[in-house]
Amino acid sequence: MMKGMKRIFAVVTAGMLYAAALPGCAEEARPKADSGSTVSTETVEFYETWKQTYVTKDPYVTGETQYYVRYTEDSYAGDSVSVPVTVSEAHGYGMLIFACLAEQDAAAKTYFDGMYRFYQAHPSDIGPHLMSWQQSDNGSAMIDGAENGSMTGGPCDSATDGDMDIAYALLLADQIWGSDGEIDYLGAAKDMLADIMQYEVNAEYGTLTLGDWVSECEPTESYYGAVRTSDFIVQYLPVFAAVSGDENWNRVYENTYQIIADATAEQETGLLPDFLVRRADGSYAPAEADFLEGVDDGHYSYNSCRTPWRISMDDLFGNSSQAKTFAEKITRFMQEKTGGDPEQIMAGYDLAGNALEDYSDLCFLAPFLVAAKCTDQQEWHEALRRAVLEYEPDVYYGDTIKLLCLLADDGAWPVPQTGETAVSGDVNGDGARTLADAVMFQKYLLRAGTLTCWENADLLADRQVNGVDFTLLRQLLRIK
Repeated sequence: MMKGMKRIFAVVTAGMLYAAALPGCAEEARPKADSGSTVSTETVEFYETWKQTYVTKDPYVTGETQYYVRYTEDSYAGDSVSVPVTVSEAHGYGMLIFACLAEQDAAAKTYFDGMYRFYQAHPSDIGPHLMSWQQSDNGSAMIDGAENGSMTGGPCDSATDGDMDIAYALLLADQIWGSDGEIDYLGAAKDMLADIMQYEVNAEYGTLTLGDWVSECEPTESYYGAVRTSDFIVQYLPVFAAVSGDENWNRVYENTYQIIADATAEQETGLLPDFLVRRADGSYAPAEADFLEGVDDGHYSYNSCRTPWRISMDDLFGNSSQAKTFAEKITRFMQEKTGGDPEQIMAGYDLAGNALEDYSDLCFLAPFLVAAKCTDQQEWHEALRRAVLEYEPDVYYGDTIKLLCLLADDGAWPVPQTGETAVSGDVNGDGARTLADAVMFQKYLLRAGTLTCWENADLLADRQVNGVDFTLLRQLLRIK
């Protein structure tokens, strides 16, 4: 071993022996699947309200129980016009919530399994293991692909974020309840990951697409290379790579961060638009109005309002310094924009930071709680948490995002373990414990790099990754 390297190891150990596990979250232990005990009383109480308000049993199914998360107060009126009542996005959220609260709710598995059966009953026409993006009630069945109130349904396709959440929730279920019972959660998750990669990842660009329907688009169509920024659930991607053994997930991970960096480089806000369209030169531009969903497709609106939560989650798990950079930038902007008053977070902005509306909305407020957790702005974080907890009862979208963000803020977001033969100290994931792992660990502690397999870095098994674990790794490697 080179003398210079030994000196660096000594400096790291002396300076960071009791350093925290997570960059930007100095006192938090890294959440794992057994982290349910950290769920706050306020979160559990809100969960009970959320469950009673939105979780619905499919009344038309016999022989088994199916559940879904209802996203509307509308019901079928007996007028031969079907009513949309849920979407795959809501379904993924519900499955995540029940997995996160498995220790708090003895009935969580019953609900989760019922939601799994509903997912199985409503597949996309394109990716067989993906979920049809919307279900409608026609008075006798929940149907897919209904347009303009159709009573018989029609062609149905998928939405990427819903499928990603369902797949991740299935991985959590495998770890929490095991896959030896009625449902093979792990097998179902792997089937989904294969279909997401085949149908919802652009193989040419290595980017997430808007849904499996894009796999049928021509390269000349604007949808072919477009991305929805609320699909940037970067924290999942290394997990998907480890579970599936498909390194293409790591390519998607890297490319997603490149898009985020490029899209926010020229502005001071950190705000991302709902949709970005790929230009001929490979760069991305905000979508034009009415690109897919509405006039605000190129603004920070009701899709991208989730990005402070979705992207910042990756910093909470110590995967990427880029997530922390994003969280700090968007937090700094919003704190200054509102003068430190969370109630002044408005329901949409242009990318320069000008408010589009003169009212607030819970789905815009709650995600900033997660971003703030990744910064040193403790007073702002506490103000956000109070505002989120005190917010009046909202609609499905706001209330569900609120619950998910509270779980993340509590440190109660589980992470599925990956690999059946994990090697303690093998932080680079090559199957062996070597000097290369010590080098990667050293860079991580210096915040100059990331860990490929963080679970192998927790040598002390205390749900933290810090200088103590690094010292144990040095001892195992006989580094003096």
